[in-house]
Amino acid sequence: MRETFKKAERLSSKKIIERLFAKGSAETISVFGYPFRVLYLSGATPPDAAPVEPQPPAILISVSKRYFKKAVDRNLIKRRIREAYRRNKGLLFEGTAAHPATDIALIYVAKEKISFDALEKKLKFVLKQIAKATV
Repeated sequence: MRETFKKAERLSSKKIIERLFAKGSAETISVFGYPFRVLYLSGATPPDAAPVEPQPPAILISVSKRYFKKAVDRNLIKRRIREAYRRNKGLLFEGTAAHPATDIALIYVAKEKISFDALEKKLKFVLKQIAKATV
């Protein structure tokens, strides 16, 4: 899998975002791995569907304005998360015959900035959890 992050991989559909954040929704699955709270929709497809090349899921990255007042700090964290995701998105496809999650919201819940290395390690953990859950 190529390590790119194209526009098609960014979640921007208001309808899908509303589905992700709907309270009590049965289709939304939640995973928590500090410093991330992750919401995702399963990419289940009918068994009779023709096999196609798995597409990377669309993701949304959110950093709270409550804890990071300056846009510079929020953007720094988002850049770090985006880069860590770009490098490790292949983990979503490891060992799975089924399709991975289709839409993912990564919500940064920590109250302090975390180094890139620690952030990447935690993101790998969360991506592996999502991959296991979608098998």
